[in-house]
Amino acid sequence: MPWQMNLNSNDIFMRKLFLNKWKPASLLLALVIVFSGTLKAQTTGKIIHVNTDDVSIVLSVDENGIPVFRHFGKRLAHPEEVTLESRDLAPNYGYRYDLRQAFPTFGAGYIYDPMLKVTHADGNLSTDLKFEGQRTWLDANDRNITHTELTLKDRVYPLTVKIFYDAYAKENVITQRMSVTNSGKKPVMLEEFASSFAHFKRKSYHLTHFAGDWASEMGSMEEELFEGTKVIDSKSGTRSSRFQNGSFMLSVDAPGQEKYGEVYAGALAWSGNFRMAFHRDHQGQLHVLAGAHPFGSAYPLAKGEVFETPKMVWTYSDQGKGLASRNLHRWAREYALRDGAKERPIVLNSWEGAYFDFDEKVLTDMMNDASAMGVEMFVLDDGWFGNKYPRNNDDAGLGDWQVNKKKLPRGIPHLVNHAESQNINFGIWIEPEMVNPRSELAENHPEWIVQRPNRELKVWRDQLLLDLTNPKVQDFVFTSIDNILSANPKIAYVKWDSNRHVENIGSTHLPKKEQSRFWVDYTKGLYKIYDRLVAKHPSVILQVCSSGGGRLDYGSLPYHHEFWASDDTDPYERIFIQWGTNHIYPAIATGSHVSAQPNHQTGRLSPLKFRFDVAMSGRLGLELQPKHMNAEEKVFSKKAIETYKAEIRPVVQFGDLYRLHSPYERDGWASIMYAKPEKDEAILFAYSIQHHNREEFPIIRLDGLDAKARYRITELNKNGKSHFSADGKAFSGEYLMNAGLEIRINEYAESAVFKLTKE
Repeated sequence: MPWQMNLNSNDIFMRKLFLNKWKPASLLLALVIVFSGTLKAQTTGKIIHVNTDDVSIVLSVDENGIPVFRHFGKRLAHPEEVTLESRDLAPNYGYRYDLRQAFPTFGAGYIYDPMLKVTHADGNLSTDLKFEGQRTWLDANDRNITHTELTLKDRVYPLTVKIFYDAYAKENVITQRMSVTNSGKKPVMLEEFASSFAHFKRKSYHLTHFAGDWASEMGSMEEELFEGTKVIDSKSGTRSSRFQNGSFMLSVDAPGQEKYGEVYAGALAWSGNFRMAFHRDHQGQLHVLAGAHPFGSAYPLAKGEVFETPKMVWTYSDQGKGLASRNLHRWAREYALRDGAKERPIVLNSWEGAYFDFDEKVLTDMMNDASAMGVEMFVLDDGWFGNKYPRNNDDAGLGDWQVNKKKLPRGIPHLVNHAESQNINFGIWIEPEMVNPRSELAENHPEWIVQRPNRELKVWRDQLLLDLTNPKVQDFVFTSIDNILSANPKIAYVKWDSNRHVENIGSTHLPKKEQSRFWVDYTKGLYKIYDRLVAKHPSVILQVCSSGGGRLDYGSLPYHHEFWASDDTDPYERIFIQWGTNHIYPAIATGSHVSAQPNHQTGRLSPLKFRFDVAMSGRLGLELQPKHMNAEEKVFSKKAIETYKAEIRPVVQFGDLYRLHSPYERDGWASIMYAKPEKDEAILFAYSIQHHNREEFPIIRLDGLDAKARYRITELNKNGKSHFSADGKAFSGEYLMNAGLEIRINEYAESAVFKLTKE
């Protein structure tokens, strides 16, 4: 076995060594001690320990060179102790042993869905991997990250598999991915290629996952897993998370609780088809497999070619679902979201205020009103482009990214300059992956459209999909956006939409025998465009939208500052949508807008204060026509926006989320709060979402505070009515978390917001 460096048994020692800046002489001595110890440990080839401050994944390598899953959970100080206990039956009863393979492959004894299935050049369907070595190192630029690389090779065929773990110490997040290299002279076919495998043996398993449809995304549901396979997946391509989101929480031994119990949270960083399979076997063990969906996606791997899977993101909590969410949010702000440490602006988006029916004056008047209310960004939505086929509704113009001269005779520069004169920034909507049949693009380049030979094109929402597997199409999409931004360098924001799924599967670019590459190559093509766009225009804010939350995943977020959680702006519905969304994804990136009433999606009436109080729990914005507001509403909105900027935004966008009272409870209340990590400030939101009896009020126990400190409570956004009898008084953190507060809300759509300040 070649020499490898392994820091696992000395991880705390090494982290202190680098972070505390030891003197050179001490550093040299320490390195000698560590490396001599790791060399000795590595020659045994028995233990692989991937860990953060509080979480461990432990594998062992058996005498046959097969990595075996041993532990995933609370941090183990002595992971080597797993070798003292045999959890495997005798060789003649090896089936139990085979179920614990850490990286199961088809044809090597594992009887359920494997991580990897390969058809070799000679037709052999099996892959049998042997552990070859391990390499572990601290990240050169960020000592909070430890990288682990495991190398496995097929015992007969020239196939190399590498497993990569990245461990984020403070955030307690571990990511896993896989690469497959064909070192042979002939091509092979990948037919299964998961990113991650995890094994559990507990009394029971309770899966929380998130599902819905357009305007009802991320509904939260929990179910116990019994013998058999539960699959969460998507085969719709571009809108991968429209129906099912590629994320979950898994509570073991008991149903999921917010503050108690062991919980595993997972999310796939991939914007295409995905599959997550949870198989409970006949022995009560649970096998969790996650990755890009192999359905219709057999991938040919040529000589010397390397195939890389997306990352699977994991965290573990022994303090319920709440801590699992906070782990992911902290990690996202630091590592998985563009500019996660930068404050997000308040946006007025033109869509529900103007739809396609606007001209220059309509837009400039909206900017004037937005500026007067304190809005910081105006975003022009759909309908601004197309001349031969003007974009006056959704059946024409997509793909023709030229300014509509009839609507906007002075072009985008006039709008950008007017926004600047009003001391606000300007943003614009695009949908660059799509094309209308009624467009110059479709006429000039029909071969760029995703299509099936000898089949009728299925048009949905009067549009078709451009083939991003084709480098020429990638160039066109990038150039279209780049031309807009380069010609208008003061554009500060782009809303990137994607309003249909893939149906007409087929590419004129891909070889006839390699059409199944489409699903993977399309998503990789999209990422290539993102890469170029971010590199060329690094200061432009990007929002990911796909008919709302149809592309919400940790594959897209590194390129985007935020996401549009749903086209449904009804505050009642948004309480549920954002409750599910923020289990996995952070509030700073959650676009949440105040819209007009009656609501355009549901027809429901809601007080303006309720609409603001819900929208303030995310990235606040507006989705309405200000000229339709009366003077009193404008005054209230201006004051609410000032309050959000000064009091709420810093805590919501950068604080830790605590879910206090679920809207899914039958009592008709909901409550969340955000607390700064320093526990010196917090914001509490409370909502009544059904009518209650006259004297019926909720008592809400807070969380995330310093029990020994005192906090002064101030109600915000009152609108002339107090909802707390002790407004302005101070209470101990102990009292607030254990006794709680009675919030005087009981009518439908009545709400309250409070700021807590440590004295």
